[in-house]
Amino acid sequence: MMDISKLIKTGDWKGEKHVPVIEAPEKIKKGEEIEITVSIGKEIPHPNKPEHHIAWIDIFFLPENSNFPIELGRFEFNSHGYSEGTYTEPVVKIKFKTEKSGTIIGVSYCNIHGLWQSSKELKVE
Repeated sequence: MMDISKLIKTGDWKGEKHVPVIEAPEKIKKGEEIEITVSIGKEIPHPNKPEHHIAWIDIFFLPENSNFPIELGRFEFNSHGYSEGTYTEPVVKIKFKTEKSGTIIGVSYCNIHGLWQSSKELKVE
Protein backbone atom coordinates (compact mmCIF):
# COMPACT_ATOMS: atom_id res chain seq x y z
CA MET A 1 0.00 0.00 0.00
CA MET A 2 1.27 3.50 -0.90
CA ASP A 3 2.10 5.87 1.99
CA ILE A 4 0.95 9.37 0.95
CA SER A 5 3.39 11.03 3.39
CA LYS A 6 6.21 9.98 1.03
CA LEU A 7 4.63 12.13 -1.69
CA ILE A 8 4.44 15.36 0.35
CA LYS A 9 7.36 17.73 -0.17
CA THR A 10 8.65 20.45 2.15
CA GLY A 11 11.22 23.19 1.88
CA ASP A 12 12.10 26.75 2.79
CA TRP A 13 9.48 29.09 1.30
CA LYS A 14 12.17 31.73 0.73
CA GLY A 15 13.78 29.52 -1.90
CA GLU A 16 10.94 27.23 -3.03
CA LYS A 17 7.83 28.74 -4.64
CA HIS A 18 5.52 25.80 -3.82
CA VAL A 19 5.80 25.77 -0.01
CA PRO A 20 2.80 27.19 1.89
CA VAL A 21 3.73 30.30 3.90
CA ILE A 22 1.80 30.38 7.18
CA GLU A 23 1.48 33.80 8.80
CA ALA A 24 0.02 33.62 12.30
CA PRO A 25 0.94 34.77 15.79
CA GLU A 26 3.29 32.52 17.76
CA LYS A 27 1.37 33.01 21.03
CA ILE A 28 -2.26 33.73 21.84
CA LYS A 29 -4.48 33.83 24.90
CA LYS A 30 -6.79 30.91 25.57
CA GLY A 31 -9.94 31.21 23.43
CA GLU A 32 -8.64 34.26 21.55
CA GLU A 33 -9.64 34.55 17.89
CA ILE A 34 -6.63 34.52 15.59
CA GLU A 35 -6.27 35.17 11.90
CA ILE A 36 -4.08 32.97 9.73
CA THR A 37 -2.91 33.83 6.23
CA VAL A 38 -1.58 31.04 4.03
CA SER A 39 -0.05 31.88 0.67
CA ILE A 40 2.02 30.23 -2.02
CA GLY A 41 4.85 32.07 -3.77
CA LYS A 42 5.39 34.86 -1.25
CA GLU A 43 9.10 35.24 -1.98
CA ILE A 44 9.22 33.64 -5.46
CA PRO A 45 5.93 34.06 -7.37
CA HIS A 46 4.23 30.86 -8.48
CA PRO A 47 2.79 30.75 -12.02
CA ASN A 48 -0.97 30.84 -12.21
CA LYS A 49 -1.81 29.62 -15.69
CA PRO A 50 -3.82 26.68 -17.00
CA GLU A 51 -0.64 24.68 -17.60
CA HIS A 52 0.94 25.39 -14.15
CA HIS A 53 -1.00 26.51 -11.07
CA ILE A 54 -1.87 25.92 -7.42
CA ALA A 55 -5.18 24.05 -7.39
CA TRP A 56 -5.93 24.17 -3.65
CA ILE A 57 -4.74 24.90 -0.12
CA ASP A 58 -5.86 22.94 2.96
CA ILE A 59 -5.33 24.30 6.49
CA PHE A 60 -5.31 22.03 9.54
CA PHE A 61 -4.77 22.50 13.27
CA LEU A 62 -3.26 19.65 15.29
CA PRO A 63 -3.85 20.28 19.02
CA GLU A 64 -1.06 19.20 21.40
CA ASN A 65 -1.35 15.55 22.48
CA SER A 66 -3.89 14.79 19.75
CA ASN A 67 -3.62 12.12 17.07
CA PHE A 68 -6.09 13.78 14.72
CA PRO A 69 -5.82 17.16 12.97
CA ILE A 70 -8.84 19.43 12.64
CA GLU A 71 -9.45 20.70 9.11
CA LEU A 72 -9.96 24.47 9.43
CA GLY A 73 -10.61 25.05 5.75
CA ARG A 74 -10.07 23.93 2.18
CA PHE A 75 -9.74 26.53 -0.55
CA GLU A 76 -9.82 25.83 -4.28
CA PHE A 77 -8.50 28.12 -6.99
CA ASN A 78 -10.52 27.60 -10.14
CA SER A 79 -9.58 30.53 -12.38
CA HIS A 80 -6.18 30.24 -14.01
CA GLY A 81 -6.62 32.58 -16.97
CA TYR A 82 -9.12 30.36 -18.76
CA SER A 83 -11.39 33.30 -19.50
CA GLU A 84 -10.28 36.79 -20.58
CA GLY A 85 -7.22 36.98 -18.36
CA THR A 86 -8.99 36.27 -15.06
CA TYR A 87 -6.60 34.76 -12.51
CA THR A 88 -6.93 33.74 -8.87
CA GLU A 89 -3.98 34.07 -6.52
CA PRO A 90 -3.22 31.31 -3.98
CA VAL A 91 -3.67 33.41 -0.83
CA VAL A 92 -6.27 32.68 1.88
CA LYS A 93 -7.20 34.06 5.29
CA ILE A 94 -9.09 32.23 7.99
CA LYS A 95 -9.94 32.99 11.62
CA PHE A 96 -10.37 30.47 14.41
CA LYS A 97 -10.29 30.10 18.19
CA THR A 98 -8.57 27.46 20.27
CA GLU A 99 -7.94 26.72 23.92
CA LYS A 100 -5.00 24.41 23.21
CA SER A 101 -1.50 24.89 21.89
CA GLY A 102 -0.72 22.98 18.73
CA THR A 103 0.52 23.06 15.17
CA ILE A 104 -0.97 24.86 12.19
CA ILE A 105 -0.39 22.83 9.02
CA GLY A 106 -0.72 24.11 5.46
CA VAL A 107 -0.87 21.72 2.50
CA SER A 108 -0.99 22.85 -1.13
CA TYR A 109 -1.28 21.10 -4.47
CA CYS A 110 0.50 22.21 -7.64
CA ASN A 111 -0.86 20.56 -10.78
CA ILE A 112 2.71 19.83 -11.96
CA HIS A 113 4.82 19.51 -8.79
CA GLY A 114 2.36 17.78 -6.46
CA LEU A 115 1.79 18.12 -2.71
CA TRP A 116 3.66 20.60 -0.49
CA GLN A 117 3.44 21.14 3.26
CA SER A 118 4.64 23.47 5.98
CA SER A 119 3.74 24.00 9.63
CA LYS A 120 3.91 26.57 12.40
CA GLU A 121 3.68 26.11 16.16
CA LEU A 122 1.02 28.02 18.09
CA LYS A 123 1.34 28.45 21.87
CA VAL A 124 -1.73 29.17 23.99
CA GLU A 125 -1.13 30.92 27.30
